[in-house]
Amino acid sequence: MNPTPTLERLRFNMIEQQIRPWDVLDLEILDLLASIRREDYVPPEHRTLSFFDMELPLGDGSVPGQVMLSPKVEARILQDLHVQKHESVLEIGTGSGFMAALLAHRAAQVLSLEIDPVLAARAAETLRQNGVANVEVRNADGAVPLPSGPSFDVIVLSGSVARIPQNLIGSLKVGGRLAAIVGDEPMMRAHFVTRTSESKWDTIQPWDTVAPRLLNFPEPSRFSF
Repeated sequence: MNPTPTLERLRFNMIEQQIRPWDVLDLEILDLLASIRREDYVPPEHRTLSFFDMELPLGDGSVPGQVMLSPKVEARILQDLHVQKHESVLEIGTGSGFMAALLAHRAAQVLSLEIDPVLAARAAETLRQNGVANVEVRNADGAVPLPSGPSFDVIVLSGSVARIPQNLIGSLKVGGRLAAIVGDEPMMRAHFVTRTSESKWDTIQPWDTVAPRLLNFPEPSRFSF
């Protein structure tokens, strides 16, 4: 009989079999994923699935689409944003707090907004227990427009939207980047928007994936005449 794999073996397999094949090759990102205990952020009832290539449900089901994104998607977003130690980050959709923890180890400070008060409180406590001190989790609707003006170096939408929210790209500092998964099932694309000047933004769409919707962001009309 084969022995049960240890958590460290499962973590190693997650990195080598899921994350590296998804072109996440930045050694600092891979080291970070090896050191931060993903299982600490997974709900107890799903902890045995912590290292699987899948989204994990969060909450009690009363708020639709609340999931932990798959490890490879979280890792690829983190790599492609190139977050720097002096930068400030806004995350929309705290969820479990795991992505906020990853961002916190790359950035100076992170503000993470979570619409579900239960998830917000749970994520804040999990981050505290894991010694992540530079994240503020706020129970708030990320679809509500922010105060005008550039405020953040990096903005991450931890879920999908039908289109890039214009108020959020306006909240980027010059040189700032926004990551979002945009489109409709069955095919969405990761969008990375860089603010190159006060009035110009460049966008690339380097890879495909699918993710549940963030709540309350506008949806295009389905009607045609």
